[in-house]
Amino acid sequence: MGDTRVSTDGQPEPESLHCLVTGASGYIGGRLVPELLAAGHRVRCLARSPGKLRDQPWAPDVETVAADVTDADSVAGAMRGIDVAYYLVHALGTGSSFEDTDRRAARIFAERAHAAGVRRIVYLGGLTPRSVPERELSPHLRSRAEVGRIFVDAPVPATVLRAAIVIGSGSASFEMLRYLTERLPIMVTPSWVRTRIQPIGIRDVLRYLVGSATMPADVDRTFDIGGPDVLTYREMMARYAAVAGLPRRIIVPVPVLTPGLSSHWVGLVTPVPAAIARPLTESLRHEVVCREHDIARYVPDLPGRPLPFDDALALALRKVREAQVATRWSSAAVPGAPSDPLPTDPDWAGGSLYEDERTASVDASRESLWKVIEGIGGDHGWYSFPLAWAVRGWLDRFVGGVGLRRGRRDAERLRVGDSLDFWRVEEIEPGRLLRLRAEMRLPGLAWLEMFAETDARGRTRYRQRALFHPRGLLGHAYWWSVAPFHSVVFGGMARNITQAAAKGMSAHRK
Repeated sequence: MGDTRVSTDGQPEPESLHCLVTGASGYIGGRLVPELLAAGHRVRCLARSPGKLRDQPWAPDVETVAADVTDADSVAGAMRGIDVAYYLVHALGTGSSFEDTDRRAARIFAERAHAAGVRRIVYLGGLTPRSVPERELSPHLRSRAEVGRIFVDAPVPATVLRAAIVIGSGSASFEMLRYLTERLPIMVTPSWVRTRIQPIGIRDVLRYLVGSATMPADVDRTFDIGGPDVLTYREMMARYAAVAGLPRRIIVPVPVLTPGLSSHWVGLVTPVPAAIARPLTESLRHEVVCREHDIARYVPDLPGRPLPFDDALALALRKVREAQVATRWSSAAVPGAPSDPLPTDPDWAGGSLYEDERTASVDASRESLWKVIEGIGGDHGWYSFPLAWAVRGWLDRFVGGVGLRRGRRDAERLRVGDSLDFWRVEEIEPGRLLRLRAEMRLPGLAWLEMFAETDARGRTRYRQRALFHPRGLLGHAYWWSVAPFHSVVFGGMARNITQAAAKGMSAHRK
């Protein structure tokens, strides 16, 4: 069980608890684990496929057990020695019988927690309208409400947090909002865009979850959690466009789009899987607004918290606005905040990302290849079709951009922050990686990465990636309009860089 530690000044330190986290490979669970560790708790993760957690930056600091919440024996084993059990899984997206699966799993979890002497169950469910009978709720919200009731009625004290849309990159509801707003400048929408919703930022959700672990033993109830803003879905889309720097969206609600048709419409516009999009869109017909803020008695509000919608939104978009491509798109990335993506986030999360990747073997050493990579730009040019780069530079100057005139500061070496024609050096790993961020005028954000690597057979390999994160429909149109020329521009670039490295190696041998 947990114990109370005493600091050097004689004051009690926060209690260290042994926490079980289910759903650690999911959106909320993957972000909760490091927060619990930072609070001084020990963490055990329950996962059907423990291998999914191995790339998490916190994986070495936790215990992981293979178990399934629908299997009573494996859950019993995972519960041994646990003080607080977090239930952050649901069967949404697994088929039409997901309500039965959720019900059975919740009962098993509650029973095994009681048998193991667990002190508290913490569950994050969905905010539901109190004026609507449970039987009339959407299946998604009805199941969330039932699971919460199972835990509150069980012998183990429970904290059931009820939230509406969680604002954070990777949240299914947020990703749906993101894609609809970014891809459609003009929208004919279902009537549910007028529904009032009280969203909450991911950072506040995690703060409430962590704080719930140390609630008094007599607390056994539900809590509504939400941010300070109550908005319609239409207002959320408008404010998303404003924060993301998109032109004003034109939204025309019509009554003829049923929830079923709405889910098909969402499926056409967004990459969110239909099995998830349908129950989420069905739930949007319900107004979900907090009726109380009692959670503050146990997890006191901080100055400026909960975060206003626009602030939570800005944090969710931060990685794109600051061009933190390594956070999402490099396998060695370590997320720095709850708003940042994780390796286990689904492929459709995080917004659209277009990529052109090319690799080639090089008849030269890595040192010779790196010398060519680090010498790129300025007087050396871009090892590609010169007229294409020149035209792109002229066009950029024509629309007020920097063009190709800046050149480079040092003919031999590059440093992070250097300007390089119409690029900026964002990252350098000497001898391995050069990452450039485009500063030309574009309807989105663009990067160019060049790698000097060694393949499995010990040969030098050149790898090149052009990445583009579109802004709005114009950004998508831009990518597809220039895509036919990539074989000339990027293909020629990869080919000429490898040839230059080979020639440099030959000259050095002579």
